[in-house]
Amino acid sequence: QVQLVESGGGLVQAGGSLRLSCAASGSLGSINTMGWYRQAPGKQRELVAGITNGGSTTYVDSVKGRFTISRDNAKNTVYLQMNSLKPEDTGAYLCNAKDPVWEYWGQGTQVTVSS
Repeated sequence: QVQLVESGGGLVQAGGSLRLSCAASGSLGSINTMGWYRQAPGKQRELVAGITNGGSTTYVDSVKGRFTISRDNAKNTVYLQMNSLKPEDTGAYLCNAKDPVWEYWGQGTQVTVSS
């Protein structure tokens, strides 16, 4: 089992920044990819950013150049640095971890960007 705990969400004005953290614990040996998904009201959940064990990253087009995903393997933590936030970035941000068999989800942290 893998447990994921997110933190760092909040209310911020457009143009501001937030850094989300996802602390992972449990059986992490088989985890090969971690990422952040966004769930906005009335919209499908979407992958915002992902990072592999090798450090390869991927981003949805709408956040490229503004968001950066990183990981600290010593702390078993993945971060999402979000700059130049826009109202359309509002939503619940959920941490995700994948191994060859299963995927795991955190409870999510709310990000609200006011205009």
